[in-house]
Amino acid sequence: MQTPFHDLDAYLGLPRLSGLRLSPDGTRLVTTIATLNGKRTQYRTALWQLDPHGTEPARRLTRSRKGESSAVFTDAGDVLFTSTRPDPDADEDEDGPAALWLLPAQGGDARLIGNRLGGFGKTLSHSDVVVTAAQRLPGAVDEASEEKLRKERKERSVAAVLHTSYPVRHWDHDLGPGAVHLLTAALPGSGGTDADGVRLELTDRTPQALPNRLQDFDLAPDAGFAVVVEARITTAGDRRTVLCRLDLATGESVTLYDDPAAEAEGPLISPDGTMVLFTRATISTPQSPPHVELHLLDLSDGSTRRIAADWDRWHAGQAWLPDSSGLVLTADDHGRSPVYLLDLGHDSVRRVTGDDAAFTDPQVSPDGRWVYALRTSYAAPSEVVRIDLDAFRGSGEPVAADLLPNPVPAPELPGTLTEVSTTASDGSEVRGWLALPEGTGAADPAPLLLWIHGGPLSSWNAWSWRWCPWLMVAQGYAVLLPDPALSTGYGEAFIARGWSRWGAEPFTDLMAITDAVVARDDIDESRTAAMGGSFGGYMANWVAGQTDRFKAIVTHASLWALDQFGPTTDHAYYWAREVSDAMVRDYSPHAFVDDIATPMLVVHGDKDYRVPIGEGLRLWWELLSRSTLALDADGRTPHRFLYFPDENHWVLTPQHAAIWYGTVSAFLAEHVLGEPKEYPDLLG
Repeated sequence: MQTPFHDLDAYLGLPRLSGLRLSPDGTRLVTTIATLNGKRTQYRTALWQLDPHGTEPARRLTRSRKGESSAVFTDAGDVLFTSTRPDPDADEDEDGPAALWLLPAQGGDARLIGNRLGGFGKTLSHSDVVVTAAQRLPGAVDEASEEKLRKERKERSVAAVLHTSYPVRHWDHDLGPGAVHLLTAALPGSGGTDADGVRLELTDRTPQALPNRLQDFDLAPDAGFAVVVEARITTAGDRRTVLCRLDLATGESVTLYDDPAAEAEGPLISPDGTMVLFTRATISTPQSPPHVELHLLDLSDGSTRRIAADWDRWHAGQAWLPDSSGLVLTADDHGRSPVYLLDLGHDSVRRVTGDDAAFTDPQVSPDGRWVYALRTSYAAPSEVVRIDLDAFRGSGEPVAADLLPNPVPAPELPGTLTEVSTTASDGSEVRGWLALPEGTGAADPAPLLLWIHGGPLSSWNAWSWRWCPWLMVAQGYAVLLPDPALSTGYGEAFIARGWSRWGAEPFTDLMAITDAVVARDDIDESRTAAMGGSFGGYMANWVAGQTDRFKAIVTHASLWALDQFGPTTDHAYYWAREVSDAMVRDYSPHAFVDDIATPMLVVHGDKDYRVPIGEGLRLWWELLSRSTLALDADGRTPHRFLYFPDENHWVLTPQHAAIWYGTVSAFLAEHVLGEPKEYPDLLG
């Protein structure tokens, strides 16, 4: 049986769906579809509309060579989105950041409403007002001076930044020289098409904003104020976040919540404008992980109270019910991420969905009956579904989500997915997913790949295009996706088991579930490999220095020397809370390089700011100079280093993804299968 996973080009060409928004009247859903461009070197995005009732087929809303993304609705039902598509009124095309466009609710062409060299960040709209978090240079006093300064820097090819704060980088991009400000404007021609050529007249509501301070915001339904997440600098370069109320008419800011022992994040203002849901997370230490709680803030008197105190899960997605009586939430739970219903009247949380899947981007219909969301798992990529809250309320039992007519059908898989578990030495259950090739059995057992997730606060519960097990399953491998200590979805005690002990319980959990899986008669224990990226790369490095049970190790964007990683990563203050001197002493993989006797494929991108390239460079040098399989007298080694000068923490471009998968496949074939396989031609 041939599937898209048997052909790497076919796999890379699969459309990819992400994001979901529901119109205020509940009649339209908008999502984003990414497809390969003609040269197969970039994914191009477009907005698609779906019918919430499930009767009409999905239809494409936008089409351009540059693509469109970040869709949000206005109260009138217009769609705001960002795109680098050319300005139709400009004399010539110019490269620049994404501009803001408006697609009228009645249909017709989208029109440009905002174009600034500082770009547009998170943008929301209510009551005919647009609010955007956007960069502004420190020397600018208004939009005109901002544009003038940026043009001068561009024309003179100046990229230098003089920093006065920390951090200076984030994931894969440099911060500065501007600071994030909150800008507002009246929405031109809302609901109609009679405002062509009209641009937003932006007003800066935070003219004194400092770099790295404004982190997030939510907009009140009447657009009178925003609740802002602001970073406050504390001792020794650390920082924490507080909540502030920003009056959008006067620019006056008032602190709403400031707890020296915790961070406040993820504000969501209730539909009636009286409350704010937010997350309180205690500042972690080397001895204890963060304790995460849901809190509710009363905007009338500023009081706060903890809610859902008995619910031992860390929520991710959230959406208010229209009458402000409760919320729908999503949270990791035992290899899934279900939808939950939080009833504020009873202060109770109940699981709504029974699917073996992870849900994201929840949207609630205006009548409170339906929840729309993206559903994903290792059985299918993201797809838009509808969940009947009334059916759940009536039965009290979890319900199945209904698939809406999607623009992208789920691809056929080359194997089956099963759940596996074992018991760790301390009695904890360790579970995971096992993807098996079609037809695997005792007569023809499959070689095993142990895949270790990143994070480390994460879970294998959602489809990944970057780490897709089915490509390896199509080649005959079984792929184990376990959740060891530090994984989310099993309660805070499960996280605490591995906190500051990365080389202890997380490692022994991985070995325990690997032992359980290789004991199956459909798995070949003599042919195994371990792979991981980011924290998973750390664990792959640790595994390499602790055991020779695997035939090969693949380590991507990996932490190698913890004393070096901590101060050079993009957010050193965060890692300093956990990576203590004792942790560096006891659990840094580089200390065990002399014991590595397994061929390793090292993968790293030069633009990786989360795990800087120095980790990969030092790992490579120490492998070649000190490991058991170091360079021989003829300069040969079984180790390999796949280096991407222009990729970051992830390998995002399709041509490089093909190189990544092709190189991993060839390396594993050589060392796990004992079969020669050509490396990708384009490696030269």
